[in-house]
Amino acid sequence: MNEYRVIGLMSGTSLDGLDICYSLFTEDNGKWNFEIQASKCYEYTPSFQKELRNLHQGTAYELAEMHQQFSVMQAELIQSFFTDYPQSLNAIIIVSHGQTIFHQPNKSFTTQIGCGATLSALTGKPVVCDLRTYDMALGGQGAPLVPLGERYLFPSYSNFINIGGICNVSIHHREYIHAYDVCPGNTLLNLLSQQKGFPYDYQGQFARAGKMDQNLLKAFESVSYYQKSIPKSLGTENILSDWLPHLNGMNISLEDKLSTVVEHIAIELAKAISQPSKTLITGGGAFNQYLIERIQHYSSSEIIVPPKETIEFKEALIIGFLGLMRYLGRNNCLSSVTGAKSDSMGGAIYG
Repeated sequence: MNEYRVIGLMSGTSLDGLDICYSLFTEDNGKWNFEIQASKCYEYTPSFQKELRNLHQGTAYELAEMHQQFSVMQAELIQSFFTDYPQSLNAIIIVSHGQTIFHQPNKSFTTQIGCGATLSALTGKPVVCDLRTYDMALGGQGAPLVPLGERYLFPSYSNFINIGGICNVSIHHREYIHAYDVCPGNTLLNLLSQQKGFPYDYQGQFARAGKMDQNLLKAFESVSYYQKSIPKSLGTENILSDWLPHLNGMNISLEDKLSTVVEHIAIELAKAISQPSKTLITGGGAFNQYLIERIQHYSSSEIIVPPKETIEFKEALIIGFLGLMRYLGRNNCLSSVTGAKSDSMGGAIYG
């Protein structure tokens, strides 16, 4: 049996904060198991969230500056994590997803800030980063990445939904996997909640108090992304340009807007998992009780919401696993999912 201790870092499109997950991975005759031994989310301040959210509209200088600043911030938080959880000093590598600023597969580029060389130098650990660009160079979407980790670490499930800033699904068939970004998620829900003075809609209480608006729902359904065939993926900039104007153009209450966004998400996710089977839901949206109820309303699948730690840290856990695969010299990206020419071993290693 081989054992590997790894730190995975995830900063998603919902911009909640930096998730740090220290895990023990064990391999025995090709079968993998994991144990999350320590985990913590270090929340971003509202001002830092705003900087990241608006960075795609900034200058090249501001992008380069934040690329460096983000890695310094990561290193500082990792040092805090080492202090909080001294056992994590035993990690053999740190794997960083970075923060996605641009994701434009139709133009063959994706940009995640966070300098791996700086992070390695400041933490004294080897760092694996830049997990998406090689797949994109091979003609793929550079996303989703997590299905390979799901296959090895969560073999008892057939369907996976992650509700972060963007909602994505993985459908695991016996011979292949198909996975893609389905629709907006917490990016829209959080923007609306913030207009009410709250960082997010706790358990969907504001959405539950609202009424779904048919005109807004039809406007969402008209977005051209839904006419594209898979593989396909979304960036935050797509949500801000293609969905947000419909929200801003409607003269209805914030509660009604939230209710309609929830309904839209639930309908689109239920369509995506139309094959009835066991479905694991993770990501911050799994805490939105009203959203989960609406997904279950439209879906005939068995919806499973796992323990809190798995909800919050599944992505950081799998990012760590994908980086470990790169460190071990094994493929970590599936062409059947991304549409690339071949499976690949993506990621740069520093240190």
